[in-house]
Amino acid sequence: MNNLLIYIHWPFCQSKCPYCDFNSHVSDNINHDAWAKSYLIELEHFAELTKGRPVTSVFFGGGTPSLMKTDTVGKILNHISKLWPIERNCEITLEANPTSIEAGKFKDFKKAGINRVSVGVQALNDKDLKFFGRTHSANEALAAVEVARNTFDRYSFDMMYARPGQSAKEWEEELSRALKYMDGHSSLYQLTIEPQTPFYTRAKRGEFRMPEENLSAELYEVTESIMSGSGLEAYEISNYAKRGEESRHNMGYWRYQDYLGIGPGAHGRVSINGIKHATRMHRAPDIWLERVGEKGHGLQADDILSSEEQHQEKIMMGLRLREGVDTALFDEGKLETLIAEGDLIMGEDKIFASLQGRLRLNSVLNYLLN
Repeated sequence: MNNLLIYIHWPFCQSKCPYCDFNSHVSDNINHDAWAKSYLIELEHFAELTKGRPVTSVFFGGGTPSLMKTDTVGKILNHISKLWPIERNCEITLEANPTSIEAGKFKDFKKAGINRVSVGVQALNDKDLKFFGRTHSANEALAAVEVARNTFDRYSFDMMYARPGQSAKEWEEELSRALKYMDGHSSLYQLTIEPQTPFYTRAKRGEFRMPEENLSAELYEVTESIMSGSGLEAYEISNYAKRGEESRHNMGYWRYQDYLGIGPGAHGRVSINGIKHATRMHRAPDIWLERVGEKGHGLQADDILSSEEQHQEKIMMGLRLREGVDTALFDEGKLETLIAEGDLIMGEDKIFASLQGRLRLNSVLNYLLN
């Protein structure tokens, strides 16, 4: 029977970071009991459609899910265990900001059922943290990482680089320092400027300049070299891990396994009676709550994906992974062109992106899929 991943979206943050285009909201008035009840109701709706399927991963994302009450997390996980069979080694991750208040809740989150945290350190200098709009200091972040290390068997140390004014030497020194606090996993994302964010407006005004393409490529190569030299290999474009420590949720997502998206704005891909559905919940927290109360779910869209759409999504997802994608999915002519140009590499039965191909993956995908 097909395994199932579950993503839980908590839409609230203490403050909105200027680079963030995720579905996150700042609110001083959160009815935690109402939210807990609504999550349970929406889980029940999808449990009826996916009966008996083993759950291999639960991921709490946001927003800032470490701001949730620990008993809300416990209620959700307890309900999931009643609705579906849970794999013995099920990975249960919670994204966390490294403030002292949230780190102080780690032990209670563990008691609630969390067995892995993803700690959003983002930078190891206070100047860049302030630029990012973060509410923690570098020292506070490292202290939170130590709490995570002493509380959970598995955690991820997450950062952003390719920042305005950042040189390759500066990033090399910062990443080398960060390695001392990493264990089995790290997510390292290049900063991108998304439309409809404060950073987008500020960049348009010329308040700061993002690194040129050549520098961004150099920063990525520095990252690859340092991480592989430390034993944390890139299993996906922005994710690095020791062998066996890869995020099971990430791997399932990029391998195009079925996942439920629960909560405001959450997306899902789930097979029901052999038909692949693309689901999307309403983004607005209040409207999502209202719809769950009225209908038992907050669905805004539930589209059936054609074979061609699934085919394209498998390629889009799979080429981000170091393990690659089945050769049979590709157009032979376009494949030969990209292999000749050095963007893709052919293995025995898989196609995967070279370092050059990963650096320009959007262009590679645009050529393959259009």
